[in-house]
Amino acid sequence: MNFRSKNKINEMFRISAVFFTLVWSASCQKNNGPFKVSIVPSETTPAGEYRTLRLAADVSGASLNSSGAGVGRQSTMDRLLDVYNPQVLAGVWNRTEMSNSTCHRDMSTFLEQLEARRLWAVRMADASGRYGGGFFWGNDYWMGSSTHCHHITDSPFSLDFFVFKTHIKIDSSLSPNYRSLLVGVCLPRSCQTTEAEDIVKLSSDQISIGHNRTVLISAIKTPHNAYYMTSDPVFWLLVIITVAAGMLVAAGTFVEVYEEHMSEKRKKSKYVYDNYTYEVAKARQEVGVKVVMANNNENSEAESSDRNSVDSDDLTSGIWREVVLSFSAKRNLKTICESKVGEDTIPTIHGLRSISMAWVILGHTCISAFRYSDNTKYRAIAEAQFMFQTINNGAYSVDTFFFISGLLVSFLYFRTTAKVDVTKLTGFTGFLSGVLEFIGMFCYRFARLTAPYFYVMGIVLVSMRWFHYNSLFETPTNDFVNCELYWWRNLLYINTLFPVQDMCMLWSWYLSDDTQFFVLGSILLILAVKHFRIAFSCMVVFLVSSWVTTAMIAYDNNHVPNADDPLALFDKIYDKPWTRLGPYLIGMSVGWILFKTDCKIRMTKMTVAIGWVLSSSTLLFLIYGLYNSKLSPITAAAFSSLSHTAWALGLAWIVIACSVGYGG
Repeated sequence: MNFRSKNKINEMFRISAVFFTLVWSASCQKNNGPFKVSIVPSETTPAGEYRTLRLAADVSGASLNSSGAGVGRQSTMDRLLDVYNPQVLAGVWNRTEMSNSTCHRDMSTFLEQLEARRLWAVRMADASGRYGGGFFWGNDYWMGSSTHCHHITDSPFSLDFFVFKTHIKIDSSLSPNYRSLLVGVCLPRSCQTTEAEDIVKLSSDQISIGHNRTVLISAIKTPHNAYYMTSDPVFWLLVIITVAAGMLVAAGTFVEVYEEHMSEKRKKSKYVYDNYTYEVAKARQEVGVKVVMANNNENSEAESSDRNSVDSDDLTSGIWREVVLSFSAKRNLKTICESKVGEDTIPTIHGLRSISMAWVILGHTCISAFRYSDNTKYRAIAEAQFMFQTINNGAYSVDTFFFISGLLVSFLYFRTTAKVDVTKLTGFTGFLSGVLEFIGMFCYRFARLTAPYFYVMGIVLVSMRWFHYNSLFETPTNDFVNCELYWWRNLLYINTLFPVQDMCMLWSWYLSDDTQFFVLGSILLILAVKHFRIAFSCMVVFLVSSWVTTAMIAYDNNHVPNADDPLALFDKIYDKPWTRLGPYLIGMSVGWILFKTDCKIRMTKMTVAIGWVLSSSTLLFLIYGLYNSKLSPITAAAFSSLSHTAWALGLAWIVIACSVGYGG
C-alpha cells in the first residue's frame, strides 16, 4: 500500500468519526435551542412541520428567549437596537395592567402559544421586523414581512401588519443624534392604534432596562386607516375623463379607418367605371358615332375629375370632424413614430432632448434609490467616485430643456411674424395689438398644457393618498395633502413662488418656471419686433440680475457646488425662476440668430475647430471640473451664478454649428 492510499484511508476514518460524533450529540441534545424545543415532536405539531418549526426557532435567534441565558446570547448590537421582542414581552405581559379588550386577549393567546412553540405563533413573531445589521450604514428599515404576516392562516384570530415610526438614540459615542426607523410588527387585527403603541412601548421599555438608550414612537401606520379609491370622488372623476377620452380615441380611429376604406372603395369603383367608359367609346367610334363618343368622353372626364376631387375630407366636414380625428390612435402613432424631420425645423434639438431626458431619468432613479435604500451611508462613498459626477451634476439636463424652450419660442415666433401680419389678425395696431397678441400666445399655451397637467395631478393625488395610507413606507412628499390644498397654484403656474414643503407635485417646478419664462419671453419678443434695442437691453438686464441674485443667495447660504448635495438649496436656488433664467434667455438669442441668418453662416475651419474645442471643454468642465476641488465662498458663489448660463452657451455652439452645416 503506497503512501497516498494510506492518506485516503486515514481521511475516511476521520470523516467517519466526525459523522458519528455529530449523530451522537444530536441524539443526546435536549432543550439547548432558543425555544427549548424537544427533539421529539409534540402531539400538536405534525411531524412534517417539526423541521420547519426548529428552523424558524433557530433563525428567530436568542432574542425571542425570555430567559436571561437566551438574551445573553444576543450580540451587543442586537440587545441595544431591539425594539419589539415578543418573547421579552411574554415575560412581563401577565404582570401589567391592561384592559380586557379583544386585543389584549388575542395578544395573551399569541404569547402563550409562542412559549408553547406553536408554529403559527413562531411565524407571527418571525414576520415582525428586527435589527438585521447595517445600522451604522444607514439601514433605517426594519420592516419584517407584511406578506408573511397576512399569509398565516392557522392563527385563531385575524392578523395584520403595523408600521411604527420610531426614533432611537443610543450611546452618544456611537450615534449622538436620534435616528428615525421604520419597524414593522405583526399584531392581532383587533388591536387599535393606541393598543398597538402600548404593546410596542412595553416591549421597548423592558428591553431598554440596563441599556443606555431612548426609544420614541412618533407615528403608527395601521390597517384600520386604509384608503379605498372607490370612495374617493376624484377617482371617479378620473374614471369618467378616462372613459370619455377612450371613447374619443375609439371614435377618431373608427372615422379614420372608415374614411380610408371608403377612399379605397371609390378608387376601385373609379377604375372599373373608366374601363367601362373606354370600351363603350371604342365601340361607338367603330360605328361612327363620334359626337356621342365626344359627349361621353367629356362626361367621363368630368365625372372622373369629380371623383378625383373627392377624398376622405369630403365625407364629413367642419371643425368637429377635425376634433374627432385628432384623437385617432392610428394618426397619432404615425405622427409619433415619424422619423422624418421637416426642412424648416432644427433637428439638433431632438438629439439634445433625448440625451437630456435619459440624463433626467438616471438622476431621478438614483434619488429614489437613495430615499429607500438600506445603506444610505454608501451614498457618500458612491458620490466620491469620479464618474458619479455625471449624476451629481444632472441639474444641467434641466438647463438643456430651458435652453431648447427659449430657442423654439424665439425661432418660431420670428418665423411666424415674417409670414403673417399680426395687425391684420388682431385688427389693431400699436400697443393694443401687442397686448392682444400676448393674450393669444398665453391662452394657446395654457389651453395646450393645462388639461393633461390637471389630469396627471388627479392621478398623483389619488395614488399618493393610497400610498400614504396603504404602503408600508413613507411617501417622499406630501402630495396627498398639498395637491388638495394648493392645486390652484399649479393652475396659475406659480407654485415655485411658495415654500417647497407646500408644493404639489414637486417635479412640476420645471413647468412652472418654464411658463413664467414664456410670459417674460413673449413680452420681449413682441417688443423686439418694433423696438429691438429696447428688448435686447431688457434681456441683458434680466440676465445680469439673475446672475447677481443667484450669487448673493449662494454666498449667504455658504453653498459650495462641488461639496453640497445638488438639491441642498432646492427651495432657495434650484427651483426659483430668478436663478434659472439664464439658459432660457440664451436659447432665445440663439433662436433669433438662426432666424436672422436663415441657418446659413459661413465660418473658417479654424473658427469651427476653436468653437468645438471651447464648447466641449466648457460642458465637460462643468460636469467633471470641480472633482475634489475646494472653492472659496466667493468663487463658489460665482460658479453657482454663472455655471447654468455657461452650460447654455456650450449648447448654443452645438446647435448653431450643426444647423449651419458644421456639425461633422
